[in-house]
Amino acid sequence: MSAYLKGKTNKILTILSAIGSRVLYEDNHLIAINKLPSEIVQGDKTGDKPLSEEIKSFLKEKYSKPGNVFTGVIHRIDRPVSGVIIFAKTSKGLTRMNELLKNHGLKKTYWAIVQNRPEFESGEIIHHLVRDQRKNKSFASKNPKAGSKEAILNYKLIGESNNYFLLEVDLKTGRHHQIRCQLSAIGSPIKGDLKYGSPRSNKDASISLHARQLEFMHPIKKEVVSIIANPPQDSLWNFFSNTV
Repeated sequence: MSAYLKGKTNKILTILSAIGSRVLYEDNHLIAINKLPSEIVQGDKTGDKPLSEEIKSFLKEKYSKPGNVFTGVIHRIDRPVSGVIIFAKTSKGLTRMNELLKNHGLKKTYWAIVQNRPEFESGEIIHHLVRDQRKNKSFASKNPKAGSKEAILNYKLIGESNNYFLLEVDLKTGRHHQIRCQLSAIGSPIKGDLKYGSPRSNKDASISLHARQLEFMHPIKKEVVSIIANPPQDSLWNFFSNTV
């Protein structure tokens, strides 16, 4: 094998391994990935290659597609957040999933590690969030304000260590930085989230928020799909994964 072919083969194997090992679900229309905290979903001003392009490369190599590969972004997760995210492989899949998202048909469950125990072990939190585009930050208030949007989530305490608490969050609305902002507003900022009040950053620049589960009625197959993503491999996440 020539050096060129060997190099190309190694590149293909790297692409297949990097994404393939993190595929959580795939059919003709959809593909779900366990996103790493360092990845961006779509291109931004950093110029870093987004996950959407990585998946295009993966599908192109996996199925030996000669032309362009379709990858539609259905929803987004903040860059420092890990967990399940789903993309469309067809325009039909994208259109149907966008309709599902618009009609609140995607049930999103998150895990969040916080340092401060909430006052109540479970509950519903309702705020009105105002997004500051310049600061890329949302601010919560109990009452409506000009430009605010209602934000609702349910949470429950499902684990604890000596210094931290694990919350399961059921997201009812999809607002900018909603979980980060609302947990901070009740005095329980997410571990590593300096923007929303955590005293220290995580070593890898992540925040300890993980998109744990995505559940929906498949808009084409008409069957319930439930996708679960394991948290990142570090000592604290491993502790909670083994005790919950």
